Amino acid sequence: MTAPAVAPPPVETGHRRCVVTGIGVIAPTGIGHSAHWAATIAGECRIAPISAFDATIYGSPLAGEVPAFDETATIDGRLIVQTDRWTWFGLAATTLALDDAGLDHTSAEPYLSSVVTASASGGNALGQREIAALWSVGPRSVSVHQSIGWFYAASTGQLSIRHQAKGPCSVVVTDGAGGLDAVASARRLVQRGQAVAIVGGTEAPVSPYALACQLSTGKIHKGQDPAAAYRPFHVDATGHVIGEGGAMFVLEDLASARARGVNRVYAEVLGHAATFDAESTSDGSSLARAMTLALARSGRVPDQVDLILADGAGDPAGDAAEAAAIRTVFGPWAGTVPVSVPKAATGRLLAGAAALDVATGALAIRHGQLPPTVNVPVNAYGLNLVTRARPADVACVLVLARGHGGFASALVLHRFVS
Repeated sequence: MTAPAVAPPPVETGHRRCVVTGIGVIAPTGIGHSAHWAATIAGECRIAPISAFDATIYGSPLAGEVPAFDETATIDGRLIVQTDRWTWFGLAATTLALDDAGLDHTSAEPYLSSVVTASASGGNALGQREIAALWSVGPRSVSVHQSIGWFYAASTGQLSIRHQAKGPCSVVVTDGAGGLDAVASARRLVQRGQAVAIVGGTEAPVSPYALACQLSTGKIHKGQDPAAAYRPFHVDATGHVIGEGGAMFVLEDLASARARGVNRVYAEVLGHAATFDAESTSDGSSLARAMTLALARSGRVPDQVDLILADGAGDPAGDAAEAAAIRTVFGPWAGTVPVSVPKAATGRLLAGAAALDVATGALAIRHGQLPPTVNVPVNAYGLNLVTRARPADVACVLVLARGHGGFASALVLHRFVS
C-alpha cells in the first residue's frame, strides 16, 4: 500500500490547551480507574458466559459484563425507571470522573460547562422491554419514558440536567469510533471557550435484542472458550464478542483548571482526525489517513509515538487492514513501536470501547507501563504487539478506533508538560 497523499497541516497554535483532569470507568475490568488499570496490567481476561440472560440459543454465549454494578448507589430510583442501563453507566462513570477531578459541578458556571457523549446502540434493554409490551399487551402498556430513554442523546440529556451543564451539548453516533470522536468534539468546545466538558461513551449491549443485532454483522465469535473468544491480531482470530461499559472524562481548559487549583493532569489531548470510506472493511487507507492527520495536527511524527492502542477488529480482514495502515504511516518504525489491544480482555464495547482506550492510554502515561493484549501469545502481522505488561517511558499515545460501516478515527494523547 502506498502512503496516502496528505499535506500535513500546520500545528494548531493559539488555542486553549485541553487536558484530562478526571477519569471515571465502569467496565468489565472494574468500577473506577484504579480497578480497571490493575486488572488491565495483570492481563486478566474478563470475558465470560453471559449471566444477564440465557444466551445459548443465540450461538454466542460470551461477553464482557460489568461486575457488581449497583445503579441504586448513585442514581435516584425515579430516574432509574426512566432510563436504560447504558445511561446508568454514563451517570455513574461521570460521578467518578468529577470526584477524581475534584470538581464540584454546583460551583461551576453552567453556560461554560458542556456534555458530549458517544453512543452506538442506545437503550437496548429499555427499548426491547417496551416493544415487547407494545406487541404483547398493547399501546397503553408502553411507558411514557420510551420516547426519551432509548435514543442516542438520552445520556447527554440526563448528564446535562444532573450536572447543570448548559453550554453546547451533543451526542456522537459513529459506532466504535464514537469514543474518540466525542473527545475531539469536546476538545473543540474547550478550545472555543468552554471551561469544562464532560465527555466519553458507555454502552449496554448485553441484552437479547442487542446481541441479535450484533450477530447480523457476521463478525461475532461463536465459541464457548473465553480465551479464544476475541484475539485481535491472532492468526486464528474468529471475530469478537460484545461487552458493556465504557469511560467518562473531565476535560478542561488548562487555564481554568489551574485557576481552581488542579495539580494533577493525566494527559493533554493534542490532536484528532476522523475519516470515512463507506465500507465495513477497507484496505486500511482511510485509517492511515486519519493517523497521518492526527499526528500532523498534534505536531508529532511517527517515531515520537510510544504506544499505539489499536482498534483490533479480531477478524482476519479487519486486522490485516489495520496492520497495513500502521505499516503505511510508521514505515520503518512499524515493527518497533509497541501496539496493544487492551479491549481483548473486555470485548468490544461499541462506543464505549474507544472511550475506555482513552482512559487506558492516559493511565499508561501516568503509570509508565505498557498494557498487554490478552490471549495473543505471539506477535503477528509484523507488529510489535505487547503481550505482557512492562514498564516504559510513555509520553505519546496514539489511540485508533473504527466503526461499522467505514468510520475511522485517531486521537493523540500526550504527557502534560507545563
